[in-house]
Amino acid sequence: MKKRVSFITLGCKVNQYETNAMMQKFQENGYEIVEIDNVSDICVVNTCTVTNMSDRKSRQALRKVKDKNKDAIIVATGCYAQSSKEELEKMPEIDVVLGNEEKRDIVKYVEKYFEQNQKLTAVQDISVQKEFEDMGQISYTEKIRAVIKVQDGCYRFCSYCLIPYARGHIRSRKIENVIEEIKKVVEEGINEVVITGIHIASYGRDFKGENIGLIDLLEEINKIQGLHRIRLGSIEPTIITDEFLERLSKLDKICDHFHLSLQSGCTETLKRMNRRYTTEEFKAVTKRLRAKFPNAALTTDIIVGFPGETDEEFNTTYEFLKE
Repeated sequence: MKKRVSFITLGCKVNQYETNAMMQKFQENGYEIVEIDNVSDICVVNTCTVTNMSDRKSRQALRKVKDKNKDAIIVATGCYAQSSKEELEKMPEIDVVLGNEEKRDIVKYVEKYFEQNQKLTAVQDISVQKEFEDMGQISYTEKIRAVIKVQDGCYRFCSYCLIPYARGHIRSRKIENVIEEIKKVVEEGINEVVITGIHIASYGRDFKGENIGLIDLLEEINKIQGLHRIRLGSIEPTIITDEFLERLSKLDKICDHFHLSLQSGCTETLKRMNRRYTTEEFKAVTKRLRAKFPNAALTTDIIVGFPGETDEEFNTTYEFLKE
């Protein structure tokens, strides 16, 4: 009888992509994927650590799955496992703790646990990773659109964010590997993709000696026959230059929904956050976007109550959003 594996995914679309990759690897090795509410032999929680609330939700999810599946092997992986392995090792509910780079070998580690029947931790130093670790062609998805991971890591070090420590340096995926995976997804009957990464605006910066950026990748993706729609994950406003927009506007498969990272509508708060733009620059970006994409839908995230934020700064953000 096949061993049954269930998953809980917290956090961003990158985590969702990596969950799909892990699911596919279990399937390829003879395991059965089941819903989290079903009885499982192995429960995997792909954790998030972007906020303290994310940490708490990750711990709650781990305890919840153990409560429902008392005989199951509980695996904690993802960003919270990467940044706080010592905390997770103390939780009696958890049997296996895996870092972000260990996800691609999850089946090997789970089977090693079965052999040894003792708690197992595998979390390497993410900061030493210099190249994108490809998880292969991932066609497993239960949705009508496929999430495609093209980049990992971040170099921005915003003052509130742990992600550079949980995800490491910028690592971009080779264009040919991205194209190959999307073609495979299209063959499976999925004609919409979401291009995602930890900081996709920095795509290509690590390709030494090559002048390649996100727009070059998007132009190649746009050529794929049978693909109808390309959605972009969250992007930094600083990438929206006149040249970028001019080239982007010529891609007929790009969906005109843009999630621009803002975080605060007050320039003084942005400085304390170590964000590298002002509210005026952000405003100029939105105007340039709407000039090329008149029907553009714009979404963003806001952090309220940031340390040092005054009532005046909060109201500045509020008025900026209204405008």
